[in-house]
Amino acid sequence: MGLLQSILGKTGRRFIKRKDSDSGERGRALEELRGLLYNEMHTSEGAKRQQQRICGPVVAMSFNFVVAVSIIMANKLVMGRVGFNYPVALSLIHYAVAWLLMAVLRAFSLLPVAPPSKSTPFSSLFLLGAVMSLSTGLANISLKHNSIGFYQMAKIAVTPTIVLAEFMILKKRVSLKKVITLGVVSAGVAVATVTDLEFNLFGACVALAWVVPSAINKILWSNMQQTANWTALALMWKTTPITVFFFMALMPLLDPPGIFAFSWNLNSTSAIFISAIFGFLLQWSGALALGATSATSHVVLGQFKTIVIMLGGYILFNSDPGPISLCGAFVALCGMSFYTYLNLQSPLESGVQTSKLLKLKTIEDGENHADTKAVDSIDNLFCSIYPLFFHCCSVRQFWLVAVVY
Repeated sequence: MGLLQSILGKTGRRFIKRKDSDSGERGRALEELRGLLYNEMHTSEGAKRQQQRICGPVVAMSFNFVVAVSIIMANKLVMGRVGFNYPVALSLIHYAVAWLLMAVLRAFSLLPVAPPSKSTPFSSLFLLGAVMSLSTGLANISLKHNSIGFYQMAKIAVTPTIVLAEFMILKKRVSLKKVITLGVVSAGVAVATVTDLEFNLFGACVALAWVVPSAINKILWSNMQQTANWTALALMWKTTPITVFFFMALMPLLDPPGIFAFSWNLNSTSAIFISAIFGFLLQWSGALALGATSATSHVVLGQFKTIVIMLGGYILFNSDPGPISLCGAFVALCGMSFYTYLNLQSPLESGVQTSKLLKLKTIEDGENHADTKAVDSIDNLFCSIYPLFFHCCSVRQFWLVAVVY
């Protein structure tokens, strides 16, 4: 060793130490990168961040809108041409196929990781699954025993029920502007779509019983995703078996007899399977929309779909809803546009307030030139990856770690 030191001298020894130091920094950078990629792919927090990055409010609500319109056509085909007039059984098939598709995703490790069981008690998941089945089952009964107009009035009543329930349960307040706007939207939808009001005592009781589970269902889906690290698919995976169980119990009570005598052939099976695929996409897109926005926004989206379908029939198929209905549709669309504007203004105002608070805190701490941590998850990800990527010895090492994880 002494001979080697005498040959290299002080300059050589400093060069070896610097090389060892660089290798240690690269090794630590690779370990940190491995940990970052593992957290993004194998934890509920990483899965939630990925869902928020890929599927924001606009993407989620657009996805839900397209699928909802498509499943209406698919269900009309199933119940019309095919003659499968068993709505609860059809919903059961939808959820069973959805659970099988998620099982396939889970087998290929494509299903997002669920949060630890301690974070969300089983009673909450059981309640969500039960409320979901009751909401769907009672909606089918209400549509069967009520006129279209009375059924639509019950759907409109879901909006104030959600606002009231969120205030009572979650202490969530809605601004006066939004309350007035939601009232205008509901009135416009009522004028546009409610053309016949036939009162039926049993049907009215069923409709009133359906309003509360429908509102609670949307509130739970939105709240559990936004307050915990649940993703849409992970929450669907946990609650779908519970919903299937309740549908199996409700099917003999709510569906007409004769389902076992139904003629299953290639055409009918194909149509029902396509409807089930759209049912899975509708459930997924609805959960994404509820997680990205709120229960109230999701209800407004449903009313928007109703208006668009009515106007589409008027424009494309020459249907005549009448001038009063068209005026109601125009009022509803104006209210929906203003409600969207108010929702877009809220994040901007909160963002300005947050930036002011961060600036004041920076001045008080004497850190005028310090880098402020970004709140947004995308900025966090890139701010974490960039220095790690910079310390890697080559691009090849970076991609090697990415492929391994």
